[in-house]
Amino acid sequence: MISNILTDLYKKKTHNSKKCYDKSVKIFPGGISHNIRFFKPYPFFVNKAKDKHLFDVDGNRYVDYWMGHWALILGHSPNVVIKKLDKQIFWGTLYGTANDISIKLAEVIQKSIPISELLRFCSTGSEATMYAIRLARGVTKKRIICKTIGGWHGFNTDLMQSVNYPFENDEGVGMTGREGDFVESIPFNDLDRSIKLLDSVKDDLACIIIEPLLGGAGCIPADVNYLKGLEEYCKRNDILFILDEIVTGFRLKFGSVSSQYGLDPDLITLGKIVGGGLPIGVVCGKKEIMNIANPVVNRNKQELCHIGGGTFSSNPLTMNAGYATLDYISKNRQTVYNKINKLGAITRTGLKKLFSDYGIKSHVTGVGSLFLTHFLSDKVNEITNANDVALSDGGKLARYHFSLMAKYGIFFLPHKMGAISNVHTLEDIRRLLDVTEKIINSGVLHNQMKNKSNMTMKAAI
Repeated sequence: MISNILTDLYKKKTHNSKKCYDKSVKIFPGGISHNIRFFKPYPFFVNKAKDKHLFDVDGNRYVDYWMGHWALILGHSPNVVIKKLDKQIFWGTLYGTANDISIKLAEVIQKSIPISELLRFCSTGSEATMYAIRLARGVTKKRIICKTIGGWHGFNTDLMQSVNYPFENDEGVGMTGREGDFVESIPFNDLDRSIKLLDSVKDDLACIIIEPLLGGAGCIPADVNYLKGLEEYCKRNDILFILDEIVTGFRLKFGSVSSQYGLDPDLITLGKIVGGGLPIGVVCGKKEIMNIANPVVNRNKQELCHIGGGTFSSNPLTMNAGYATLDYISKNRQTVYNKINKLGAITRTGLKKLFSDYGIKSHVTGVGSLFLTHFLSDKVNEITNANDVALSDGGKLARYHFSLMAKYGIFFLPHKMGAISNVHTLEDIRRLLDVTEKIINSGVLHNQMKNKSNMTMKAAI
């Protein structure tokens, strides 16, 4: 439970947001258009964002670590993107035809991700993963899809399995109940148990789709040997290996993590960063797989895999925003990635030391510029998978995130990992650690130990 003092403080600062929410609940189910954007007592409503800041309808300013679902690696409304969009809006927002800027963006992706011999643009990550598993079924002529427990691949029906705890339950109503017949869920970071489950379905297994970092399920990096073991299993058994890099693509390095992990996936899905702040999804992969979606060659509908519909796929606004973003990062890649990855490491180290020094059991997960604090409970002593996250102290995490937001103007979407952008600074990280120590000392996290000095925080950075 969030304390009444913090809730009252938040309500006092967000009168206009409350008015917006009262109107919003009469229009949208729950008052929002994306389930995770609601938090108690109500979300604040934003009307402006620039660089690392969100500004709400009450004039409050927040340092943002949610960064548009982790998509904004250059921050909100970077000038390089604004200039491109200003020009493109004048020339048109939607052609409904082929356009030349899509070639430029695709060529950047191809050059940075060698397996992307062919690719298709769409409008969301959910579409990209939906198309990827359809391609896998089309190529292999098999039906079963394998994903990890807690793995999030968007709101497409086939992959809405074993997403939320308790993972064996259906993910809500509205589905036939038979979708799970063709989905096998394996334990994240446990290769031996995963192989045993895969052996039971391998004759009808079309693909394994996996995130190299569990994003929505807790910011947990996959063990490289786990990924390699799954890929080797796929190659031995004529199964496609799909790397879902909608979160990690161009976030941890310029391109795909597959190169640094020594992986050779058949398909990769992308999103978020490659759209430059506008809606996008990408499915890319090896030519022999992607070519079954070629409508020019495969005129017989029995041979064609239909992917890539969508009125707004490859629209010129997104193509320009994505190209501007990747072009800037490409030209400044060493500076950008060195900076954000270093700040991520400082953040994780600083938070870990701070909570440890105050006797608060925690596990700070993440990699590169991504991070999330988990407060451990008597049910879990470390975080290696989504089940561990579910058994950790989520109430304490909610109080921590809400305290940052309500009292100090630092925004994390409650329970979700933070993302550092190129416009965040070392001073931002120092302040995050400083106010975290103040929150600990305030008793919000029910810490019973004696207060320590700010030397703890300063030593960490």
